[in-house]
Amino acid sequence: MPLPEPETLARDGCAACAASPARDFAITMAFQPIVDVATGRPFAYEALVRGLDGSGAGAVIAGVGRDAIYAFDQACRVKAITLAAELGLADTGALLSINFLPNAVYEPRACIRRTLVAARRHDFPLDRLMFELSEAERLADDDHLARIVREYRSMGFTTAIDDFGAGHSGLALLARFRPDLVKLDMQLVRDIDGDPARRAIVRGVVSMMRELGVRVVAEGIETRAESEALATLGVTLQQGYRFARPAVAALPAIAA
Repeated sequence: MPLPEPETLARDGCAACAASPARDFAITMAFQPIVDVATGRPFAYEALVRGLDGSGAGAVIAGVGRDAIYAFDQACRVKAITLAAELGLADTGALLSINFLPNAVYEPRACIRRTLVAARRHDFPLDRLMFELSEAERLADDDHLARIVREYRSMGFTTAIDDFGAGHSGLALLARFRPDLVKLDMQLVRDIDGDPARRAIVRGVVSMMRELGVRVVAEGIETRAESEALATLGVTLQQGYRFARPAVAALPAIAA
């Protein structure tokens, strides 16, 4: 389905999105690669919000009031696209992965307007965008979340569930919709090379996702042994300090 023009979205979208003005937040983005270990090349770079004072995502988000959550979500998307374009991320062939807040999306096709405008302004390819939602986020309405994911997929964006296995809603989310990827929570992969229970769990998840047509990403990988154990289980998309730490306003080099 072709994407509508931003002007059409502004005309036909929800009043809340149209009425909410753009706001400035003291933020930047750090980028961390998701590596395809089968090729050694980046599959995607995740944009992680940081404060201009160096504060992490948790501290930044904690300082955002409920009345500003929509504007903050929009500002993060625009900042991620702007920096990614300046860094030539699309030229690497990788996706730009953006975390989004489902509770900040009033109407999916209307609330995507500023994202489209930013991508057009910076000549960033729309088919290079991936949106991650966290299983751990407390959601007000599962039906609304399912509609967001369906709309995003219909517009050609890649979708992912982050922190899969960290909460209690992962399987329920999978039953409601099919993301393109799930990202295993780091607690499932930590020391997996020496933990038969974790290997059995991940082996089962990989088998289930293969049947559903969903790709698996492992995050939080710190050692070569963890990486090799996961690759043996069929998880070749991997992210963590083993490959690169997040770099502020830069695409870090990937360790061999």
